[in-house]
Amino acid sequence: MTIRHIVAWKLATQDDAIRAEQAAEVSRLLHTLPALVSEIRSLEVGVNVLNIGDNADVVLTADFDDADALGRYATHPEHLKVAAYIHSVVGSRLATDYRVARLLSE
Repeated sequence: MTIRHIVAWKLATQDDAIRAEQAAEVSRLLHTLPALVSEIRSLEVGVNVLNIGDNADVVLTADFDDADALGRYATHPEHLKVAAYIHSVVGSRLATDYRVARLLSE
């Protein structure tokens, strides 16, 4: 049972240049994790390009084999390092975790 973990962050800064720098750094740091955390099956990061209203600035989509693997990722030291930076620049966060339906070809 694959678990998909989706997180969306709104950065705290109101300055467009700083927001762009911070969003790029969040993306860069998150992209380092698959090489460091074996529980990650897939990872995609998107940085908002339209900046409309209350849109999130950065979104993460990551897949894990199961809830236990997601739990190990959540407490992994490398993830915690990245999370510390993200917490330092984020104003708000939304997340959801759900079961991914198997494809017919699997």
